[in-house]
Amino acid sequence: MNRFGATILDADGLRLSVEEAAFFRDVNPFGFILFARNLETPDQIRALCGDLREAVGRAAPITIDQEGGRVQRLRPPLAREWRPPLDHIALAGAEAERAIYLRYRLIAEELRALGIDSNCAPMADLAFADTHPFLRNRCFGDAPETVAVLARAAAQAHLEGGVLPVLKHIPGHGRAVTDSHHDLPRVDAPLDALAASDFAPFHALSDLPLGMTAHVVYAALDAAPATLSKPVLDHIRNVIGFDGLIMTDDISMKALSGALGDLSRASLAAGCDVILHCNGTLAERAEVAEAAGEMTQIAQTRAEAALAARRAPTDIDISACEAELSALMGGQVYGG
Repeated sequence: MNRFGATILDADGLRLSVEEAAFFRDVNPFGFILFARNLETPDQIRALCGDLREAVGRAAPITIDQEGGRVQRLRPPLAREWRPPLDHIALAGAEAERAIYLRYRLIAEELRALGIDSNCAPMADLAFADTHPFLRNRCFGDAPETVAVLARAAAQAHLEGGVLPVLKHIPGHGRAVTDSHHDLPRVDAPLDALAASDFAPFHALSDLPLGMTAHVVYAALDAAPATLSKPVLDHIRNVIGFDGLIMTDDISMKALSGALGDLSRASLAAGCDVILHCNGTLAERAEVAEAAGEMTQIAQTRAEAALAARRAPTDIDISACEAELSALMGGQVYGG
């Protein structure tokens, strides 16, 4: 097998242009990611997924951000309108683990029906009192043990639904008080505090097949943001114990400064396996793809292991799942 390109890339619109299809054929990205601009009707989404896979000549994974709540690319009538995760969990109370499982099992069903077989979820970041609002209600809670249990339920629901989960944001974004889409957050907590809190859920979930970095500085480990930091990536691999495929968060986010090619090379040199690049021009995608090149052998091995975790969904009764979830949450499942 030829090695995959060390990238996950997006498309401009509802169908691939001739230029995009030729580009993807040449650079052979590991996978693709979809955004709202790519989503119009079920038939169109399935056709676009077919275009993407045809361009690379294989069943490449296609991912999306479908946490529910604010970060939800698919909305009615394409998918259910979900509450933010933290609100969902609060309403479910003691039944939160089952409610989260059912939520993400239904989300997996929605995705698979459209040809999408990966989701950038669950988050295992902790919700602190001063966590930036862009992140806080996307979290599963403020206690490491609770977050680990709920994120495990979400990941299992994805896997049983035939969808690869992407654990994020390794090694923990919750202490960030700025939005990494616009600024570089810095966390000054000592390493023992991070190990006991922020890093703990990721240690508990270290067997999952895919993970995404945090564009956050952890001063106890390095002055560079995690995505670009060999000390942080080494800590993720050797101490937290995560050995799945690690993708960067979007390499074009404003938390990182520098040319896209330089950032891509630095991320791979630090220990990331694949570069996620979103919302750029075709020329910018080409810059990232050229800098990233093909996966290393160890990254290819991790990629193949992740793909091996992608399996046919188990059978479920959708109506029964919806009814059970509604009962667990007092009828307050959707919206909000």
